[in-house]
Amino acid sequence: MRGFYRRALSKIERLTPQQCRELLVSASGEILRLETVLDSLPSGILVCDEQHSLIMANKSSLRLLPLSNPEGSPLWELISDEYVAAFFQRVLSNGDRVLEHEMDVEAQGTSRLLSISVHPLVDRRRITGSLVHVEDITEKRAGEVRLRRAENLASLTTLAAGIAHEIKNPLGSISIHLQLMQKALAKSAAKNSVKQSPLIDKYFNILNEEVDRLNRTVVDFLFAARPMTLELREGNINFLIAELAEFIKAELEQSHILLLLELDENLPPALIDERYMKQALLNLIKNAQAAMPSGGLLTIATQVSDNEIRISVCDTGVGIIAESLAKIFEPYFTTKDNGTGLGLTLVFKIIKEHHGEIAVESREGEGSNFEISLPVRRKEKRLITYEEQK
Repeated sequence: MRGFYRRALSKIERLTPQQCRELLVSASGEILRLETVLDSLPSGILVCDEQHSLIMANKSSLRLLPLSNPEGSPLWELISDEYVAAFFQRVLSNGDRVLEHEMDVEAQGTSRLLSISVHPLVDRRRITGSLVHVEDITEKRAGEVRLRRAENLASLTTLAAGIAHEIKNPLGSISIHLQLMQKALAKSAAKNSVKQSPLIDKYFNILNEEVDRLNRTVVDFLFAARPMTLELREGNINFLIAELAEFIKAELEQSHILLLLELDENLPPALIDERYMKQALLNLIKNAQAAMPSGGLLTIATQVSDNEIRISVCDTGVGIIAESLAKIFEPYFTTKDNGTGLGLTLVFKIIKEHHGEIAVESREGEGSNFEISLPVRRKEKRLITYEEQK
């Protein structure tokens, strides 16, 4: 098509006004078609001339990048984000070729992860500018994180099954023999009318506590490793949360934590296993409690939106640093001194078994918000019986 227009332009002096008009209409149609194609692309496309001035930007690029002006100035002068502007100024000024450079960019009030590529714009073997390709990879990376979590859960299953049998039985034997030793010493002291040293009881208590702690860890591993057999029944999430709140309220008050429930009265029933769902919510509440050592506000809210039941557990605690956010559902990852790193992994597994999703938003020093999304149970459609008239 370009060859046709070039040949036509080379003969422009010999064309009649009518032919020039038809050529202009045809060229306008081609340009409009190209603009439509570019604006329909989900990726951003920007074109700069040899002076690095922006001469073209499709709609997606204006949505993805914080551009203050559409065209006419050097690209970096049009971008309000200083870090992104400095990146484009360095790359374009040096004439560098960049492939899939990832950057966090905030545009239109949302933070997105972008993959940016910069290529030279070549026309007839001469560089005439630069072509910038911008792709939103936020969901792609989130999907990779979810896949990695699923793989980690699979590896956890293999590991836990192997170590549980190797550790649990010896622990039980140690616990029993500690108790037998304690009783034997007490009996011997009573028989000989000798007062047993309080240090002995103290040491035995420490040993028993440590054995119990190790046993609880092994039980957590087993819980995470074994396939869950859910007994899904139609249940009311609000009632479940209210029961859980009544159970944990006194403990939260002792920690100077105010519990606030914001439950949607129009919440539809959901297919849940109450035992496992209570365990997941309790783990989130315990995490929130640990994140507010000096007290604070814990809000549990429910709502229905887009055919989903959403449950949020929001605290005003210490928050989670950005580097840890992508890892908190992974096995063994913990920021606690005495944590096993399995609490949130179990929550993740329980929600997944309910065909739901869980996400977290957090800022260091401001608190965290865990949001669970569960599918709304669809009502069965019944066909109306049709009786043919005789």
